[in-house]
Amino acid sequence: MAPVTFEHATKRFGETIALDGVSVAVAAGELFTLLGPSGCGKTTLLRIVAGLLAQDAGTVRFDGVPVDGVPPWARNVGVVFQSYAIFPHLSVRDNIAYGLRARGVPADAVASRVAEAARLVQLEALLDRMPAALSGGQQQRAVLARALVIEPRLLLMDEPLSNLDARLRRDMRALIRRLQRELGITSVYVTHDQEEALAISDTIAVMDRGRVLETGRPWELYRQPASRFVAEFLGSMNVVPGLVVRPGTAGTPATVETAFGAAWQVPDGGRLPTGGPVHLGIRPESMRLLPPADPGQIWNAAPGTVTEVAYLGAVVRYRIAVAGGLTLTAEVHDPDWDTLRAVGDAVTVYCPAGKVLLLGPDR
Repeated sequence: MAPVTFEHATKRFGETIALDGVSVAVAAGELFTLLGPSGCGKTTLLRIVAGLLAQDAGTVRFDGVPVDGVPPWARNVGVVFQSYAIFPHLSVRDNIAYGLRARGVPADAVASRVAEAARLVQLEALLDRMPAALSGGQQQRAVLARALVIEPRLLLMDEPLSNLDARLRRDMRALIRRLQRELGITSVYVTHDQEEALAISDTIAVMDRGRVLETGRPWELYRQPASRFVAEFLGSMNVVPGLVVRPGTAGTPATVETAFGAAWQVPDGGRLPTGGPVHLGIRPESMRLLPPADPGQIWNAAPGTVTEVAYLGAVVRYRIAVAGGLTLTAEVHDPDWDTLRAVGDAVTVYCPAGKVLLLGPDR
């Protein structure tokens, strides 16, 4: 039985539908991420789980038991908010101990549990400092320790790293992931950051306009998204319109006439009718840059001109203008200095058929 389930959760704020019948299940011991743009309903859903907000319809269950109407303190959940929500007048030790003392835990048990929580987040040497003397990363670790020290049945995290710089975000997400795995605690994590979601999650639910569009493992959603929104939101994606000129079969690819005039082959398993509109999805890292050639001699290729070059160290990102007014993005990892392209260079862009995603006409 899933530790947490949402069944048709619905929430309105006036005329705005924040949640539109959301139903998902969070498995035991996993880190489940709600990912989506601002205003998609992910924080509303988290607050309903925490008991900080009541849904208008639907049910939330913990281990199969409805918790609708159960107050936050009785749900035994730990919450880490986007704002640190750290008490400025209390030391790190007293901040971490706050939930335990509110629950009436004996003083000797408080001391030992605070010491263990501080060890987990590497704050043992800072327990007697005041929050004003801590860095942003140290404050967030103190808040994480405060959430963990109560030994919650569920850990909820709402954009916990958004106030940190890039390096601290990487360090903190590694710490959160390590602790979540070590403790085996079921966790629900909210973020709008696609890279963060891919790096930290066991399961991702992609949300938009109050609905869950797709749920799956990070690599499943990235490699085989079922919808255009998920394909474009979860990482960069080149989306190319086209028309089917020859349907495929279970063993042969379909042929699609693309908007830039070149015919591409796409695996489709015989799903596409002749003349049907489609969108092809191509990840930038799946694109290859070849010397100028006649693309008519190469499947899944088109001539183009480099319009932008961004050198990012381990990756070079190119923008290539092709026919039909389209611009494609290609990323070359571990680039060779001798083959770097420059703005104005003529190239042929190419992608193996097996790397092309079929997104359909209406997604």
